[in-house]
Amino acid sequence: MQLTMNNNTSKTATMTPQVNQGGHSVFDVHEVLSGIIDTLDQYLLLQQHTKDPELVDIINRQHQFILDQYNIMVESFKSGQDPSRPTSSYKMTQSNEVVYGLNPSQPRKPIQNVSELNEQGISGHMLGLLKQGAGSLTMASLECTNPVLRRILADSIPNFVEMAYEVFLYQNKHQYYQVPQLAPQDMQQLLNGYAPGANRTMMN
Repeated sequence: MQLTMNNNTSKTATMTPQVNQGGHSVFDVHEVLSGIIDTLDQYLLLQQHTKDPELVDIINRQHQFILDQYNIMVESFKSGQDPSRPTSSYKMTQSNEVVYGLNPSQPRKPIQNVSELNEQGISGHMLGLLKQGAGSLTMASLECTNPVLRRILADSIPNFVEMAYEVFLYQNKHQYYQVPQLAPQDMQQLLNGYAPGANRTMMN
């Protein structure tokens, strides 16, 4: 047993700077990168069926941004070191105004042919991909052992949140994603259901 411990210590001491990630961390990042590739591929497929210029613009801008972030992640994942260029923040172009309330609409159902794919379905698919990506990035950043890669993953989460919000705003504007509200008295009861906590003097 003592011999095994000494061998492990020796391997750790001679480990190269590039090999500074745990096995579970590598698996989690592998899932993130594979998921991002799927998102990029599906964006290209969806773009071919998109007719609305506004949604085409969103697809193009988000695809380019995601691709740039993917390349930064891959570089740091392989080297374990700082990437050659830093991460950036996604800037959406949609207005922050949300339309509340429900309007009559046709029930949704699965399409029978690709030709039936429309902007509602395309934007809904995009939103699902972005939500999944944000969740995967959050999980991987919490498990990642390499400090540089962990920060890159963590910095990418707000970007996926912002892109998802941009798609939601597009859907909301076109009544694809309607936002119901509670009755005023129910809303007030929930909003007033919490109060600030009092500061507590910590014991030495």
